[in-house]
Amino acid sequence: MRRSTTIPLVSRQEQVASLLLAVGRASAGRPGLVLVGGDAGVGKTRLLSHVAQAAERAGASSVVVHCVDLGQVGIPYLPFTDALTQLQTGAAGPEAAARVAELVAERPALWRLLEPGGSGDADHDERLQLFEGIARSLAVAGVPERPLVLVVEDAHWADASTRDVLRFLAARARSEHVLIVVSYRSDDVDRRHPLRPLLAELSRLEHVERIDLRPFDESELREFTTALAGRPLGAAGFAEVLERSEGNAFFAEELLDAGPDSASLPWTLTEVLRTRLERLDPDVQQVLRIASVAGRRVREELLRAATARWGALDVDVALREAVTQQVLVVSGVHLEFRHALLAEALYADLLPGERSAVHRAYLAVIEQDGPDGMPIGSAAERAHHAFEGHDLPAALSASRDAALRARRLLAPEEELRHWEQVLALWESVPDAEERIGSDRVAVALFAGEAAARAGDPMRAVKLTRRAADSVDDPVRRAGLQHVLVHRYLDLPTWDEEPGQVEAAIADLRAALQVLPQRSPERIWTNALLARVSMIIDRDDDAREHAECAIEEARAVGQPGALAAALSTLAVLDVADPDRAAALFDEARAAAIEAGDALTEMRTLYSATANRFYAGELEPAEQRVRHALDRAEELGLTWSTPTVNLRILEEVMLYFRGDLTARAADGVPATSKHILDASRMYAAVARGDDDAITRGEALLDHWQSDGQIALLGGGCLVDALTWAGRYDDAAALAVRITDHLGEVWTEVFLGRIWLSALAIAALADAAEADRTAGRAGVPGSPAATAVETRATARLDRGDSLLAIARETAQRGRPRGGVLGPEGRAWLQRATAENARLHAVAGRVPGSAGAAADEAVPGELWRAAAATWQDTVNAFDFGYRYEVARSRYRWAEALLGAGEREAAEVEASEALSEAQDMGARPLADAVRALARRARLDLPGVRRATASTLTDREEEVLGLVAQGLSNRQIGERLFISTKTVSVHVSNLLAKLGASGRAEAVSLAHQRGLLEV
Repeated sequence: MRRSTTIPLVSRQEQVASLLLAVGRASAGRPGLVLVGGDAGVGKTRLLSHVAQAAERAGASSVVVHCVDLGQVGIPYLPFTDALTQLQTGAAGPEAAARVAELVAERPALWRLLEPGGSGDADHDERLQLFEGIARSLAVAGVPERPLVLVVEDAHWADASTRDVLRFLAARARSEHVLIVVSYRSDDVDRRHPLRPLLAELSRLEHVERIDLRPFDESELREFTTALAGRPLGAAGFAEVLERSEGNAFFAEELLDAGPDSASLPWTLTEVLRTRLERLDPDVQQVLRIASVAGRRVREELLRAATARWGALDVDVALREAVTQQVLVVSGVHLEFRHALLAEALYADLLPGERSAVHRAYLAVIEQDGPDGMPIGSAAERAHHAFEGHDLPAALSASRDAALRARRLLAPEEELRHWEQVLALWESVPDAEERIGSDRVAVALFAGEAAARAGDPMRAVKLTRRAADSVDDPVRRAGLQHVLVHRYLDLPTWDEEPGQVEAAIADLRAALQVLPQRSPERIWTNALLARVSMIIDRDDDAREHAECAIEEARAVGQPGALAAALSTLAVLDVADPDRAAALFDEARAAAIEAGDALTEMRTLYSATANRFYAGELEPAEQRVRHALDRAEELGLTWSTPTVNLRILEEVMLYFRGDLTARAADGVPATSKHILDASRMYAAVARGDDDAITRGEALLDHWQSDGQIALLGGGCLVDALTWAGRYDDAAALAVRITDHLGEVWTEVFLGRIWLSALAIAALADAAEADRTAGRAGVPGSPAATAVETRATARLDRGDSLLAIARETAQRGRPRGGVLGPEGRAWLQRATAENARLHAVAGRVPGSAGAAADEAVPGELWRAAAATWQDTVNAFDFGYRYEVARSRYRWAEALLGAGEREAAEVEASEALSEAQDMGARPLADAVRALARRARLDLPGVRRATASTLTDREEEVLGLVAQGLSNRQIGERLFISTKTVSVHVSNLLAKLGASGRAEAVSLAHQRGLLEV
């Protein structure tokens, strides 16, 4: 009987085509990730092997790596270590090998991953650099027309760090020529399996495809069994195989191999495998049992050494027979079971004592030093075999070594598991402290630190609190308080719980009474006291502790604490931008000295934001360019501070009037939505047709990031207003304010911007009512409805302005000074409310009666003054808002009867709008110029009709049903002048009245239908 690996692939054409299409997309620079799930034995490996070979024939490079089962911990990053090793040794060709080797040499985190003896602790902020390095290594290995296909098998056994890398690679996929294919056993991944949430997360990404490999149906199984047997099975035999295998390819193959007599076929796969293995020589069976203890794959030299401990076994003959019978296959220096189920069946048949003995045999071998002077096996492997072999002292020592190795490899979750294993074994090993070289308190602190870096802050708090509570020495206990508070600060809502910050401050102050002067613990305690005091606005206390920490950190050389304290002091001094910038720069230098790359990036962002919010745009632009270049050098191109810098860059370009639509290529999925939100500013200003659609698409992501709600939502308010959906715009502004009031605080400064935008929508709505002739006959239901709406809008406008002013007072930034942008938006809110009252013809605070004939001019003059102040307020570099405010200033000047001044401002607004490419603004200025007959470039138009330009404009408004007074308000002319124009156009058209004039104008094509 032939084996499945020797026959053509049966069925699966749809899955093969889908995978090869993904390879083609990767070749064109569209990376992807394919998740291939299916029950054990269904044929995942066979499918992926076929696709890898087909991809190579088409010009691609393929690398196949495996996850291994070492219990709950595993070896960190094992499949990616294997992949990089293969790439460096030429798996994707010599040119790719050179590129990968050069990249590895440039990145210490990668070198540490690939060098088992790499020494020295890693800076844990390097983890993102490690992930970036892995991603970059894969990227340089794939090129156009020769993409890299990376196959990661058995992901149900993946360690936590491998899962994190997969998540990172999927989120950061940009334009690499790489396809990643991940296989896993779907029957093993239950709702509690750690892979399950990752699969759900990845499946939501656009470039991730999921293939669920089902068992063969009857016709497919018939084709498969015929190919294996070399002839069709008899009806009874095939029916038996179909019933028992249920279409599982591996089960069906083993059933055929077990014998031709259908009556003798066993019912379970385990029984089938046992029947097959029992036909082998006893020595072969024993060697296979020993191999099964190592898992699906084992290095041949390791298996030989472990087997040698069983005495007179002819290993050469046994291994040759196992390979001949296709129980084992050769894979480089490894021997693999043809299917993991074979290894699992053998391991399950071992008695407990046999298992322990074999594990101890492997432990004895891998504890020996290899030719390079390093132990043959990894620390994680030693810990696994020692624990399963019940050698608890060895398990304790190996778990400690594995934890330290995981720390060097930047694998915090694995490090945490190993430290917790040490803690669990502590009571069972009498000389644990001597073996470990640290006491139990120190181990608990190591575990707490690992938990914090693994993103489990609650576990970190529990471990650190347990360590602190078990210390009797008052000085040591005091020295742990700052560590515990640091852990508390990682909890999402700790500082929002009543009394928590105050209690922490009290504990830290008590610690200061005990700690020695200038000790590292005292310096860190002061640095943390400064930070937590600032949280509850005890700025004087915060400053005192920050300055104390800075003085002592400088004196004794504690750069990490110095960076933390300087950053706090810079925030406290934000009202003095120059001093704050100097402090941030010094904090950055300290972070560099401490090797703290993420803190360095945070200081770069803070220093840039400091200049930006001070209105110093040119220095801010210089700093953002430098910071982004530095992020690239550090391999932190998409860290949180870097993403914030990119947002700031987008906003500054918009401020400067650069509305260029930039491609979103290369933005990882984790940062896509917030950057989309920041790019909404320019999209709305350009008047993109899909701006509203894009803004609405961000609504579902508000919960993930308040900035998406603020930036994306606020810009959507603006877009809706330009589109004439005024009520929707105003309602959305309120919705955003309510949402962020719950997420942040009710006096968040962005509320000033949202209030100004909402008042603008109300003013535009009032203008639309006024000019559309909706007032009706005084006293009529229509007139009453319009009056009611006008009153409601005025009340809402006044309320929103009050909210903006309250926010400016209560929500002022630290230092008590509202920045130039905040002041400008507060001024615009005032100007928009003045415009709203001028349009409605009511003095602010009036009882609601219509103003007399003298009031409108006065209201527009007051509005013009506020818009002039708004132009001045935005003139710190906010080019787009200066132009928009000039447009509104021109409108107000027209209402006040100052035509020449209005023409000057409108001309400047139009010129700027056209230069920036701000289409909605330019169109609005032109419309204003046409209504008011302003002489602006490109606005006045010729006509072939007998009517003048002004008469055509009057005719159009007559057709809308406006009265002479309403037409005059719209065109900024008197009611008497409107009456003259109406009489002239009636005479020219030969019409007896307004309705007939409109009808005749339609017939002659003078009005658009």
